[in-house]
Amino acid sequence: MAKTKSYTIRLNPEDNVEVALTDLEPGVLIAQDTVVCRERIPAGHKVAVQKVRAGAAIRKYGHTIGFASQDVEAGHHVHTHNVELGDLAQDYAIGRDAISTQFFSESNVAHFEGIIRSDGSVGTRNYVGILATVNCSASVARFVAEQFSDEIMAQFPKVDGVVSLGHGSGCGMVSDGEGFQVLQRTLAGYARHPNFAGVLLVGLGCEVNQVDSLIENMELTGVPLLKAVNIQQAGGTRDSVQRCTEIVKEMLSEANRVERQPVPVSHILLGLECGGSDAYSGISANPALGAAVDLLVRSGGTAILSETPEIYGAEHLLTRRAASHKVGEKLIELIRWWEEYTALLGAEINNNPTPGNKAGGITSVFEKSLGAAAKAGSTNLVEIYRYAEPVVERGLVFMDTPGYDAVSVTGMIAGGANMICFTTGRGTVCGFKPVPTIKIASNTEMFMRLRMDMDVNCGAIVDGDASIEKMGEDIFRLILETASGKRTKSELLGFGDNEFVPWNFGPVL
Repeated sequence: MAKTKSYTIRLNPEDNVEVALTDLEPGVLIAQDTVVCRERIPAGHKVAVQKVRAGAAIRKYGHTIGFASQDVEAGHHVHTHNVELGDLAQDYAIGRDAISTQFFSESNVAHFEGIIRSDGSVGTRNYVGILATVNCSASVARFVAEQFSDEIMAQFPKVDGVVSLGHGSGCGMVSDGEGFQVLQRTLAGYARHPNFAGVLLVGLGCEVNQVDSLIENMELTGVPLLKAVNIQQAGGTRDSVQRCTEIVKEMLSEANRVERQPVPVSHILLGLECGGSDAYSGISANPALGAAVDLLVRSGGTAILSETPEIYGAEHLLTRRAASHKVGEKLIELIRWWEEYTALLGAEINNNPTPGNKAGGITSVFEKSLGAAAKAGSTNLVEIYRYAEPVVERGLVFMDTPGYDAVSVTGMIAGGANMICFTTGRGTVCGFKPVPTIKIASNTEMFMRLRMDMDVNCGAIVDGDASIEKMGEDIFRLILETASGKRTKSELLGFGDNEFVPWNFGPVL
């Protein structure tokens, strides 16, 4: 007997909406042929499967994603035109769902080919980095990196490249303010990162974020192959570029001596990000990544969930898995801080989702957050970190970052992430040197359209061709292969030189 085509999917029995798996036309039967679609509804968008009265909750994933702003009849489109936000009475129930993680036995733990540094940390790539401490030195840092052509780099086959990372800050800031501290913490995290064999700090000389101050405050004196050049002291641009080029050549010779060695997967610190999401992200790509995260954590590895504004409305799912009451309270405190911070700036934390998210079927920040939280898998939340703080706990952790992708990933890399998995439904193109980024598509149409950018097609889940568990296993294997040196699509395209974006807040003076 031929299989009946499903036009929609209901994600939880308690939901009063279903998600369109294809563009729906009026007259199509949905909800197991019990409801007639009354208007055209784009793929990924929601359709009511029962009458929802004004003020009543709209439910998806078994949770409230908003409230009907007017009566919504069964078969009608449910989106921003008839859904509004309201206060959610969240039951945080800290630790209620926490359970002991079932770790794999040592004989069953996977390994990858990593780069062991002198301090015992393990890298997945082997770059030489040039970090501008202030925007005023960013061009000089870039000029230095441009000296190392493909022809020159061919002499150093074990080095992945020379990368210059500039940014828009470093001066015009309060020298003892939080913004200054965050910038120094971020730069220090990159200076220590195991994916760098050596790092050259380039400063101007008169900026607030002085090189000497950075080295002293962040205790960078003992970092191997860390050098610094001050442009004003070195004699200006040309002399600085010449001096820096000589330093980098010496670093390249040392970096080219590395050999990859088998190391357990516990040395992987995976940053989790989603950007350019659509309604399928929370159905396919994010849950599949969550399944991979469970395998990583059970193997002794670490995963960093981030983007505090994009767990808003779903934070209760994490507090219930908190390994301790202290961890749960820390997460709640972050949510309260963001509510106050956005209000202070005349905004709201629920100013998400973006226009692209809405076009893809996401109606509210609550809906977006419920889908985004699926990246975290099902293990306990063991610790909370401030932006760019070094991550030392193993297991699932959370880092406080904005939802802006580049800023969020920059913070996780500064915290030590040596792998990034980035899910997307609309098709975000990006990469983040010195760390490889695996791009995971939520739907097949976008994957095919952007196939030179995407590494994994989780649209197979929506298409009915793969399970979440199977895709999670595939992603986990790809993480190991990539950590061992396999190039991602974003690496092959050359992304990563312009995506270093530290969180910049506080007065610009």
